[in-house]
Amino acid sequence: MGWKSFLIKPFAKKIARDIDRWSARAVEEQERIFQELIKVGRTTAFGKDHDFDGIHTYDDFKERVALRDYEGLRPYVDRIREGESNVLWKGRPRYFAKTSGTTSGVKYIPLTKESIPNHFGTARNALFNYYARTGKGKWLDGKLIFLSGSPELTEVAGIPTGRLSGISNHMIPGWLKTSQLPSYPTNCIEEWEEKLDAIVQETLPADMRLISGIPPWVQMYYERLLEVTGKEYVKDIFPNFSVFVYGGVNYEPYRAKLEALVGKRIDSVETYPASEGFIAFQDRQDVDGLLLNAASGIFFEFVPVDEVFAERPTRLKLSQIEVGVNYLLIINSNAGLWGYDIGDTVQFVSKDPYRIVVTGRIKHFISAFGEHVIGKEVEAALLETAREEGIRIVEFTVAPQVHPPEGGTPYHEWFVEFDEEPADPEAFAKKVDAAMVGQNIYYEDLIRGGILRPLKIRSMQRDAFRSYMKSQGKLGGQNKVPRLSNDRKIADALAKFIKG
Repeated sequence: MGWKSFLIKPFAKKIARDIDRWSARAVEEQERIFQELIKVGRTTAFGKDHDFDGIHTYDDFKERVALRDYEGLRPYVDRIREGESNVLWKGRPRYFAKTSGTTSGVKYIPLTKESIPNHFGTARNALFNYYARTGKGKWLDGKLIFLSGSPELTEVAGIPTGRLSGISNHMIPGWLKTSQLPSYPTNCIEEWEEKLDAIVQETLPADMRLISGIPPWVQMYYERLLEVTGKEYVKDIFPNFSVFVYGGVNYEPYRAKLEALVGKRIDSVETYPASEGFIAFQDRQDVDGLLLNAASGIFFEFVPVDEVFAERPTRLKLSQIEVGVNYLLIINSNAGLWGYDIGDTVQFVSKDPYRIVVTGRIKHFISAFGEHVIGKEVEAALLETAREEGIRIVEFTVAPQVHPPEGGTPYHEWFVEFDEEPADPEAFAKKVDAAMVGQNIYYEDLIRGGILRPLKIRSMQRDAFRSYMKSQGKLGGQNKVPRLSNDRKIADALAKFIKG
């Protein structure tokens, strides 16, 4: 045991005990946070505009504060960007996390003195909790890599502004910086493939023990390592590599391929960070779901997905949720976000403690015919079939084909990049379709009623999705391919990469 793992061990155990304590009283923690948010919110421009003085209960809050996305919050953010204080939260933000939106253009999400521990303290706690639960802490005694965006910041009205993953580089404590790779200059490289080559050169001679990043881009890193070294497996390059930390996308579609590249199965820690807040993290290796971050400055609300577009949708607090229901996630936070729809859908798998799985994005769905298909369903159908057939999937996305060029009944078109092609592609597609019928009752009705014909799978060229992302200027960083689209924009752009 090295000195870092030795010194941190008691602190890690304390963090694990704290997590057990607050997760056992998550409802009470949420009530405490709600009262604290309202108390501070009363002093802000937003609070005065929404009569926070009259809020004493959650029902009072729902009457005064409507649900909103970034566009609904933008007028207040613009006032902060113009130099005003006490707009959404007391004082002014410490940072703006700059992110892109499909409808809102560039978004500026405030990070305040009070909200920063939610982001960076939770990331630390998730890793130390893993150490405490498993006893595996040797990763602290070697090098750690965080594949992130550029840490270079600009200023907006005197507020440092950049990508959240880049801001996080400025939050890493001094004792950990000596272990962190890549270097600051390499992290500042904007062009992904150039940055990837520099990361490979920096990390090759290092004792890498923990790797963190979005799975598709970590896969590119692994492949480049093997290409440069001529080694068969990543474990031959980094024999002490023992834990993979990821977030942003479901790991399961990538797990088989990434473990094949590593040459062994290693522990993984899943996190659910967003620019708006650190929502949940994997607290145990032997249970499903992520522990909701219920004691860290965010008051959560949940809207049943089938009511999302209703004029007055049902809004529930944590004590009112049910297991197995698909909810739109709403946050209210000490960053000054109020009734804020981050666009993600979640489902609870446990109430003791409160654990969730991410089921998709509210804008990423297919319902061209009333089928209401979501990301969790297409991933489950494809992965279940691939697992049974012993096939590895590199990447995929699904879109409706409403007007088939060959004529006939519409269908769902699946664009799939296989690591190895199925021996019988038609039989494979039939199995995926049968799995989809089992996943979604509306899809089943449409198939049985002849409104839709069974899905079609288009086998994609090697690196098709990387080429597509590069053509969109979205290669690397935190960018990811949507699993579902209700239109043909992505599908039409991918058409040129179909095999044959």
